[in-house]
Amino acid sequence: MYANMKEPDQHISKDAIRVWRISNCIIHISFILMAIILLILDNHFDWYNWVTYVLWIVLTLDIITAIWSIFFEPVLLQKYWRYGVDEAYVKLRHGKWHIHNQVIPMTKVQYVGLEQGPLLRKYNLYTISIGTMASTHQIPALSEQEAISLRNQIATLARIKEVEY
Repeated sequence: MYANMKEPDQHISKDAIRVWRISNCIIHISFILMAIILLILDNHFDWYNWVTYVLWIVLTLDIITAIWSIFFEPVLLQKYWRYGVDEAYVKLRHGKWHIHNQVIPMTKVQYVGLEQGPLLRKYNLYTISIGTMASTHQIPALSEQEAISLRNQIATLARIKEVEY
């Protein structure tokens, strides 16, 4: 049954890279500012020496992870995100080193929704949420036309399959 299943081949938008970079910048800048404020407070109130060392270690680790998550991770996420929809399944695949393959039978789909936060709205992108009884699956960063079309296609196919059984 699954042996002859075609791998997903649809890509998410290249604008996802920019959205994820901005989002990661906001998160890391906030964290770095918090660590700097704590270091200033540590200097002013003369906390224990080990607090200073811990704060510097945390700040250094965050700068290293910021470099990864701002410059490299978004490109890899966009490059390896794939999805596909046919009459029987929604197929999701993402990851390079830790590969996630998900196959969602249309008969199990209970709802399909579109989500759009402020950053996605700026780039006219949407995230599709596909809900089953057990969990919710997402396809991130699709253009508006593609997202609406895909949502309608999944909703139609899920309804048709539900009526057949």
